[in-house]
Amino acid sequence: MRTLKRFGLTAGVAGAVFAGGMVAPEVGAAADPIKIGVLHSLSGTMAISETTLKDTILMMVDDLNAEGGLLGRQVEAVVVDPASNWPLFAEKARELIEKDKVAAVFGCWTSVSRKSVLPVFEELNGLLFYPVQYEGEESSRNVFYTGAAPNQQAIPAVEYLMSEEGGGAERWVLLGTDYVYPRTTNKILRAFLNANGVSDDDILESYTPFGHSDWQTIVSEVKAFASAGKRTAVVSTINGDANVPFYKELANQGVKAEDIPVVAFSVGEEELAGLDTEPLVGHLAAWNYFMSVEAEENSAFIEKWHEFIGNEERVTNDPMEAHYIGFKMWVQAVQQAGTTDVDAVRQAMYDQTVTSLTGTLAVMNPNHHLSKPVLIGEIQADGQFEIVWETDDTVIGDAWSDYIPESAKLTADWTYPWVCGNCQKPRFVALNQ
Repeated sequence: MRTLKRFGLTAGVAGAVFAGGMVAPEVGAAADPIKIGVLHSLSGTMAISETTLKDTILMMVDDLNAEGGLLGRQVEAVVVDPASNWPLFAEKARELIEKDKVAAVFGCWTSVSRKSVLPVFEELNGLLFYPVQYEGEESSRNVFYTGAAPNQQAIPAVEYLMSEEGGGAERWVLLGTDYVYPRTTNKILRAFLNANGVSDDDILESYTPFGHSDWQTIVSEVKAFASAGKRTAVVSTINGDANVPFYKELANQGVKAEDIPVVAFSVGEEELAGLDTEPLVGHLAAWNYFMSVEAEENSAFIEKWHEFIGNEERVTNDPMEAHYIGFKMWVQAVQQAGTTDVDAVRQAMYDQTVTSLTGTLAVMNPNHHLSKPVLIGEIQADGQFEIVWETDDTVIGDAWSDYIPESAKLTADWTYPWVCGNCQKPRFVALNQ
């Protein structure tokens, strides 16, 4: 395990200013709770990953209420189950905003679920805190992206595997679940690889449906592709419970990390908890946090998590940390604004800082993405990750990829009063109506 470089907290934030004036503290009956929405699948193929995120928010709400709540009021988490059903995500999001009157929503895992709810949040001017790595190529004033953008996960992971330290891979297998995140991420990665001299003949790309379970043929194809004599690596954007049979088939066919390393972007400690990890030792994952990070904040969080969940065997993972950061920033922004009003809170979010579980300083940037470190970890026999590579400093998430020609000229800056989510570079801005 390695200890990350630490950064001190900045000085206290200034008072909230919105639309040119101070926002008065919110006035309401002390008995009325502030409601937040929790929009995570508790059933279906994504429950393996999302249930823990629901529990994370509940733990943080409990802690906040034990400290006196927010603006003198208790906070109530309204939990719904969209059941890994993408249209149902939109229906539940609308219900949370219109019926339950939530001040913010913490939720979604897959990009298809986020794409499903996005029109609802933009129509109703809600706030969504999205805690999972994603493909970028999107910018919304109603979403704060607290997971990794491609330049904070996918690109650094491939650069590592191309390096001498990472094994010098020359051929690439891009395996993904068949939906927007894997396809768009792999579009970016293919462009990146092409720009670095890798021909399309040295790239094998394949997609499978959610919940796919029969991996025998695909793993055999990977082995055949890797037999060409060039060092081959697998980049996995497989999501949900399909990862369990995928890794089991790797072990069944003797695919070892020293021969064909697999780097995953959606497999963390939670997904490995149900697997025999002994045959998987040395395969990789790229995240912004691992449970094995040595930091005081991480130790305290793990202890609190085990106490809350009542099980010392339960692991932590990267999307949990993203929710930890997002929730704390939202609380700070509400306190700074003195209200849960969406427009005021959104403006107060910019430049919010939280000491992350890695001990580094997470900052919310005007493009609605965080500054975070990038870590690469090797699977260990106990289901944890040993960190083998990390960035020297935090990396600012980029909404638009420099490797996609139509995106390279775009930028995002949602600072009031000038706002723009897909502006041409150099910065062109449109007045916020």
